[in-house]
Amino acid sequence: MRFVTYEYGQGARLGVVAGEFAVDLHKAYDLPAEGERGEVPPGTLRELLESGESGLALARRIAEWAGALPAGELAALDAAVHLDKVTLLPPVPNPEKIICVGRNYVAHAEEVGLDTPGEPELFAKFGNALIGHDAPIVLPEISTMVDYEAELGVVIGRRARNVTAAEALDYVAGYTIVHDVSARDLQMRTSQWLAGKALDGFAPVGPWLVTPDEIPDPQRLRLRLQIGGTTYQDASTETMVHSVAEIISYLSRLMTLVPGDLIATGTPEGVGAVRTPPRYLKDGDVVEITIESIGTLSNPVVAAAKAGA
Repeated sequence: MRFVTYEYGQGARLGVVAGEFAVDLHKAYDLPAEGERGEVPPGTLRELLESGESGLALARRIAEWAGALPAGELAALDAAVHLDKVTLLPPVPNPEKIICVGRNYVAHAEEVGLDTPGEPELFAKFGNALIGHDAPIVLPEISTMVDYEAELGVVIGRRARNVTAAEALDYVAGYTIVHDVSARDLQMRTSQWLAGKALDGFAPVGPWLVTPDEIPDPQRLRLRLQIGGTTYQDASTETMVHSVAEIISYLSRLMTLVPGDLIATGTPEGVGAVRTPPRYLKDGDVVEITIESIGTLSNPVVAAAKAGA
């Protein structure tokens, strides 16, 4: 199942993906069983996850029903809209936490000349950094060294505190794509990375959230980043230093993880800063990140002057 948060007309909508359509959960919740109205679904993905199994069961029922409809019947529904006509937002637009992991691929640690960390190396982003699929990454005037980082994103599905690695994946709501945009000149000014990581629009996420039944093993995914058709990153999540399960377990010993929390699990080798010459993002670029079993997150890059920022 694929959850999508999108704008069509006025306001954000929560839906599931069926073929090439987004199906609005609020408009479709009583359609699978005509004349039998169930509980109205929550308005956001975070609220749906907080509602527990009842909300997920309703979403699954709608997704299965919509997925079985011919495309022509689906297109005729008021609850369905073609994905080409919507504006995709981050799947969880309002997470309580955005936790990021650094140096979590062996070859990436090597290319930047650092050892692999014994424990996950953590930093944070905030809600101001979140943008969705196709939204522009605006290059800030304060930086001339804005870099790309393709990452697997993990969204927590239920409250997690002091969980073991063996049980950690049971707490996952789903997987998405995160672009950890990074201003290297700001990042490296001090030992704290926040200044280079938390700028406006520096966390594109999407295009949707894929539930774990479609991704049984997050350590067997290929991820690839391309700019203008040229591949700059191409690796497998099996080369992570700390697995998704280990990261969740570690974080749950530090803090209580709650539904909707977003974890960016680190980037592989191939970042722009270590290339000769360096390859930083520039006005006119289009960055595409593809992760196996999830899809492609695409964002154009725009100079601040053109964006009016």
